[in-house]
Amino acid sequence: MYMGRKIWFLTGNLGKVAEAREHLAPLGYEVNQLIVPEDNIVEPQTDSLTEVAMAKIEQAKSHLPGGSNSKDMLMIEDAGLFIDALSGFPGVYSAYVHNTIGCGGIIKLLSHLTSEDSVRLATLRSAEFRAVAVLWDDGKTFVGNGSCPGYISQSVVEGNGFGYDPLFVPYDLDSVGDSLAAGEYGATSTHGSPFGGVESSVKKKFSHRSRALNDLFNQLPSA
Repeated sequence: MYMGRKIWFLTGNLGKVAEAREHLAPLGYEVNQLIVPEDNIVEPQTDSLTEVAMAKIEQAKSHLPGGSNSKDMLMIEDAGLFIDALSGFPGVYSAYVHNTIGCGGIIKLLSHLTSEDSVRLATLRSAEFRAVAVLWDDGKTFVGNGSCPGYISQSVVEGNGFGYDPLFVPYDLDSVGDSLAAGEYGATSTHGSPFGGVESSVKKKFSHRSRALNDLFNQLPSA
């Protein structure tokens, strides 16, 4: 029986906790933030977001209130930017790369990829935001995945958002919210602008993190 069970969300972002509560409260779950000192969690050397998240789950279990024998649930969400022309870089190292070379450094790495044709440009500079959400429940593990395909702009557009938002342009979405291919026009669009140049309400419709969480939550039973 899941009624009233606690889920501890390992994240320093209260916005993520609020989003999880919005989805899980109707199912009868109580979502709480779990803070663990960064030096207590070691990321594995792997190119897989899922493997990184699973490794964090294993390390975080002992930090649950009640320790590893706790009957509470543990959740982790991880995400990254994967650029096709760079063989998936920065991928799982997205946070580190952003802190070292920033958006400007990524633009420089792709400066040789250009075209007057907008579709050709989007294809050359294609990329994808990916997210994975993992929930551990007393030996059982649920995994949700989400993605947002698009391409890297030729210049940085500051404004709203954070991380790589100033340089990522998503492909349009169709009427049901699915991503279209480069050059196709859909019901929802940023009209060629990176996330940094659009309102947060528009960006939310493309969110890879929300898609991963929704995929995860759809696997959980109602209370």
